Amino acid sequence: MANMSPVKVPMPEQDPKVRAHNFDEVTLGYTEEMAIEEAKRCLGCKTMPCVAGCPVNVQIPKFIQLVAEGKFAEACAVIKETSSLPAVCGRVCTQETQCESKCTRGVKGEPVAIGRLERFVADWDIKHGEHKIEKPVSNGKKVAIVGAGPAGLTCAGDLAKLGYEVTIFEAFHKAGGVLVYGIPEFRLPKAIVQKEVDNLEQLGVKVMTNMVIGKVLSIDELFEEYGFQAVFIGSGAGLPTFMGIEGEGLVGVYSANEFLTRINLMKAYLDEYDTPIRRGKSVAVVGGGNVAMDAARSAMRLGAEHVYIVYRRSEEELPARQEEVHHAKEEGIEFMLLSNPVKIHGDETGAVRAIECVKMELGEPDASGRRRSITVEGSNFEIPVDTVIMSLGTSPNPLIRSTTEGLDTNSRGCLITDTGMATTKEGVFAGGDAVTGAATVILAMGAGKTAAQSIHEYLENK
Repeated sequence: MANMSPVKVPMPEQDPKVRAHNFDEVTLGYTEEMAIEEAKRCLGCKTMPCVAGCPVNVQIPKFIQLVAEGKFAEACAVIKETSSLPAVCGRVCTQETQCESKCTRGVKGEPVAIGRLERFVADWDIKHGEHKIEKPVSNGKKVAIVGAGPAGLTCAGDLAKLGYEVTIFEAFHKAGGVLVYGIPEFRLPKAIVQKEVDNLEQLGVKVMTNMVIGKVLSIDELFEEYGFQAVFIGSGAGLPTFMGIEGEGLVGVYSANEFLTRINLMKAYLDEYDTPIRRGKSVAVVGGGNVAMDAARSAMRLGAEHVYIVYRRSEEELPARQEEVHHAKEEGIEFMLLSNPVKIHGDETGAVRAIECVKMELGEPDASGRRRSITVEGSNFEIPVDTVIMSLGTSPNPLIRSTTEGLDTNSRGCLITDTGMATTKEGVFAGGDAVTGAATVILAMGAGKTAAQSIHEYLENK
């Protein structure tokens, strides 16, 4: 019998007062009973609008119907037909602006909890499923993947299933890209990411870490000396942005990606690791996206007594997911909205003492569709802090483009591709943040899928 409740089955969570002091996963996942109950809210629309909102075309009504019937293994098989990272997507995908935004149930209530159900199915499969992965027969063709983030992992998985000999070259010592260096453990446990990487290796994908392409090897060398017939660049966007205000060179000023990399990839939050990190007592995070929320919530877990989100627009314009904002507020993060930094003040030792801001007001919408922020003259005020984290977006590292002739970029340093993710250099494809600038995990995965198909067609016709 259909469940016509206008609201989603609630997701169990850690108590905010407890989780604000640990790095354990915040959301605990559905039970089997909860998953079946939520799945019964799906109307099984014949037009499947939710699928149109999914960049990797998961057959959403099909897998949800199987969940409703208690056929969890079969549901997972459906998801895996198009998605290589279901346990990841179920946790960090922006479902509310994609598949769930198209859900018919969302017209007169809350949409079906597609992301929560995907996570449930993936987690059930990890615990109970059979994981015999057969390595496909090789077609003898070699493809190199630069970067082991969501775009690279997806592209590698799709190509491996088609019989290609795939090697991933990753700059860090761990595969996963932003999934391991950017997203905190309390949102995405790293064991989940490692499981997905292990599955790829069982398919025959080789993962080579500590390989900085553009430094250790060039793109041209991958072709000329190592015999790769195509290359996919999914190197992400790891170059941080700063404001250019006075005081950004003081001790205690971080970019968000350095701060999060030290915590997530280099395990600075664990006593058994010697990774140095500033455990500030009063922390200001400048920015309003998901990365800003991750940095602020991580700072709180490192022992900060006060953590401020400093954002120049109002809450309505915050680009972060509503769930992340909600969780941050529950954990005690303080929001300094309609505020913009103009200077960071230091003490006699050269360390951060305070951040000076001005108040802002909102005018007409700008090119992004959000209302333009306007400075209120003479409204300067200081927030006493000992740490400032800049979370203002990132751009692609220039290393690959500067060492590869014929690889064109736009004014933001992003690689230029056609609709099939082919770059301006013969045999080289690209996708994810290296092409779009900082975006979402699921969009990067979609680009990886598109590129894999284009590479297949390219090599088939070569």
